[in-house]
Amino acid sequence: MGNRKPHHPPIPGIIRRPENEYPGYIYGSLGLAGFGCRDFYLATIPRAQAVEIILAHHYSRRIVNNSYIHLGVFLEGELMGVLQFGYALNPAAASKVVANTGNTEYLELNRMWLDDRAPRNSESRAISYALKFIKRACPSVRWVQSYADERCGRWGVVYQAANFLFLGSHWTPFYELDGETYHKLLLTAHKKGGQRGEHLRQNLHRATKRRLRQFRYIFFLKPAYKRDLRMRPRPYPKPPADNL
Repeated sequence: MGNRKPHHPPIPGIIRRPENEYPGYIYGSLGLAGFGCRDFYLATIPRAQAVEIILAHHYSRRIVNNSYIHLGVFLEGELMGVLQFGYALNPAAASKVVANTGNTEYLELNRMWLDDRAPRNSESRAISYALKFIKRACPSVRWVQSYADERCGRWGVVYQAANFLFLGSHWTPFYELDGETYHKLLLTAHKKGGQRGEHLRQNLHRATKRRLRQFRYIFFLKPAYKRDLRMRPRPYPKPPADNL
């Protein structure tokens, strides 16, 4: 706890289920803990718990090591989802999206998973509540970005429902090997790629190269900084099934 960085959210202490039926900020015994109401709320959970859930349930079966905000999604008091926020895969590139952005002035939604039992629209509601929490818990953060991976389908409709701006899409090379998907960066990130990167490099001759489309979305917690946006917002994309 003594190593907490100034731009990280506060340590909440003991958290209890809110009693109010109307959404609002939730405080633990030591500080701000989350946002929501009795039947649907988000609250800070330990990193280890968030990692365990993501590894067990997220389609990637992978975590992002530099995530530092871990929010549990609670429905009727039961933990039924996780959102993790942190730095982008390439933190130095943030200022190419929004000019004059420091490393502590933005976040990326690295991982999100909700149980299939969650009601319709729970994902966009969870994102909306998370943004409200971040705005107060991390006042240095100007904006939040996330990507919708083609593997998920739906092309980011949850971000559209949460009023994110759509900044376009790009094709990214991935490699499929032994039933797993590897990002192309693991071929060159020798120090950060770890055992997965080493496994891919040693077995590249067996891997199948694919191209997956990724859709970039951004939300400004501080609207005034939208003036520094270097990319042009575009109309929301719709999955092919929606265009029939």
